[in-house]
Amino acid sequence: MALVPCQVLRVAILLSYCSILCNYKAIEMPSHKTYGGSWKFLTFIDLVIQAVFFGICVLTDLSSLLTRGSGNQEQERQLKKLISLRDWILAVLAFPVGVFVVAVFWIIYAYDREMIYPKLLDNFIPGWLNHGML
Repeated sequence: MALVPCQVLRVAILLSYCSILCNYKAIEMPSHKTYGGSWKFLTFIDLVIQAVFFGICVLTDLSSLLTRGSGNQEQERQLKKLISLRDWILAVLAFPVGVFVVAVFWIIYAYDREMIYPKLLDNFIPGWLNHGML
């Protein structure tokens, strides 16, 4: 059975989020050594939420491909629970937090860049990583 483009896209997005997370954690920044580390930044929390969400999407896609046509009621029930979890995470966490982070970041960035992303951070975080995190 061939994968649908939607499933391939979800895998690609998951891999990109994981690579951004790995690159971000490899950067040595003074703020990573203070209280809360990276977890005090809403952009980092959003990135983790999005990575978990797309991980669950990929797991749901794989489960639906593997259980299609099996006729096992228990597997169908578990798949429905997984789909409900995926939909709940999208509605409650992934979409609202994602929209809020992007909107607030770029509004404040347009108003005063130094307030949210000082030029000093350009020495630590490359431009592509900054745009990838948002």
